[in-house]
Amino acid sequence: MEKVVIQSYEDFEKLVGQQIGISDYIELTQERINLFADATLDHQWIHVDPERARIESPFHSTIAHGYLTLSLLPHLWNQIIEVHNLKMMINYGMDKMKFGQPVLVGQSIRLVAKLQSLTNLRGVAKAEIKFAIEIKDQPKKALEGIAIFLYYFN
Repeated sequence: MEKVVIQSYEDFEKLVGQQIGISDYIELTQERINLFADATLDHQWIHVDPERARIESPFHSTIAHGYLTLSLLPHLWNQIIEVHNLKMMINYGMDKMKFGQPVLVGQSIRLVAKLQSLTNLRGVAKAEIKFAIEIKDQPKKALEGIAIFLYYFN
């Protein structure tokens, strides 16, 4: 899929209420999960001990950290949209975020994004992106919510 290119606030405005796009899938490997555990100091066995998880976990598998799934949002978002003429972009916050189901090791996720609203804050574009992180071949979402970004156009 081709990226949506935004040059200005007005370009963003035209997308309010619309699905902006869908990212490619990315696989959550045990290596990626282990690296995230190392980075965040969260080495809970359900994430990093495949043998124990196979026996003791209700999923019979290790699972990705929920925050690992969330942390991939900027990478997936950048596959959907390209914003030009920016001084900077700031992650402003999250609303109504909830985890729907765990992502098992080896599963792949993707982002589906819709521009819920756009507000002009004295020249700064406050974009509220309704997002869903889908798991390949699973009906239930891994994660849903609203990501809020501030875009400072030149």
